[in-house]
Amino acid sequence: MIADFRAVQRLIWILVLSIAWLQTAFAQGFAGLGRDEEGFLPVLPGKEFSFPTDHGPHDGHRIEWWYLTANLQDVETNEAIGVQWTLFRSGLGPPSDNLSEETTAGQVSIWSADYLFMAHAAVTTSKGHYSAEKFARDGVGQAGVSAAPFSAYIDDWVFEAREGADLLSDTRLRAYGQDFGYDLTLAANGPLVLQGEEGFSIKSPEGQASYYYSQPFFSVRGEVEIDGVVRQVKGRAWMDREWSSKLLAETQSGWDWFSLHFEDGQKAMLFRLRDRVNGDFFAGTWIAADGKSTSLKASQISIDPLRTKSVEGRKVPLDWRVAIDGRGVDLRTKPLNDNSWMATSFPYWEGPIRFEGSHAGVGYLEMTGY
Repeated sequence: MIADFRAVQRLIWILVLSIAWLQTAFAQGFAGLGRDEEGFLPVLPGKEFSFPTDHGPHDGHRIEWWYLTANLQDVETNEAIGVQWTLFRSGLGPPSDNLSEETTAGQVSIWSADYLFMAHAAVTTSKGHYSAEKFARDGVGQAGVSAAPFSAYIDDWVFEAREGADLLSDTRLRAYGQDFGYDLTLAANGPLVLQGEEGFSIKSPEGQASYYYSQPFFSVRGEVEIDGVVRQVKGRAWMDREWSSKLLAETQSGWDWFSLHFEDGQKAMLFRLRDRVNGDFFAGTWIAADGKSTSLKASQISIDPLRTKSVEGRKVPLDWRVAIDGRGVDLRTKPLNDNSWMATSFPYWEGPIRFEGSHAGVGYLEMTGY
């Protein structure tokens, strides 16, 4: 009986806090990422990254995520399949302002934890898009992240180092939702890549920034289940780690983000942050096949929509021209499935793409704020 009451109490807390967080966030740019960061730790240039420590959580920052996308193929049919897994950790308020409910013993209650977890999982094919969402309060054992051995989880959705491995070089990814699921093994075949200026990723002329690194060299094997049918798959994956206290300027409504795997082994990350007042902000990174990375100047990057379609009542650009001056890159991208809409608390478009033109390959596109 007590256990049942605790479970109901936990659910109520999560729902109340989630609604309050969402109401505040929607009023301040996509997902509230343009909110004032007062009371949280700032993001400053010159950070020295430390691994595996930085694979773990960063108390004092308002928002961070562990984000993975995979471009896969059915090993029997060669059908393209996309997979997404993201765990968000968001501060409920500056540390000094958070709730501080106490137990009768005078100790801080587990319900006074400072952070809320939110997770998204998805599978995409040319015929369907499946997604799910979870919430959890930090400190109650339902969700958490540890650096060594690495583990990021919420309920039975897990991204973790495989047994005997501490780092991200050998990991396992699992998630399940209505009519879909996946269980994948990932092996890193290249180095971590620091995005921006040695991991300091600027997001606006005003100086909004994040700490940002990627592991774009995962090879993948495993199984994906769709509508009760299990498929063996293989392919490649890209992981992003990012944390900040104010990711966007208040005038920025959202972003268009590309991860690109070229057939010759080179890779690129590009994004456009849409700004209704100051003009769009562009940034990116060119990644050689051996992992050496070079920051791209905004003047080198062109990201232009070619085809727009109504998706779930939103006008969303789906085909794009992407060009990188100085790299001989001029591409046309197309989605695997036009309707890759994440009908989550913060709705957005996210799905696998293919591209051709000066180069061919596959990747992922995320579009927020539409």
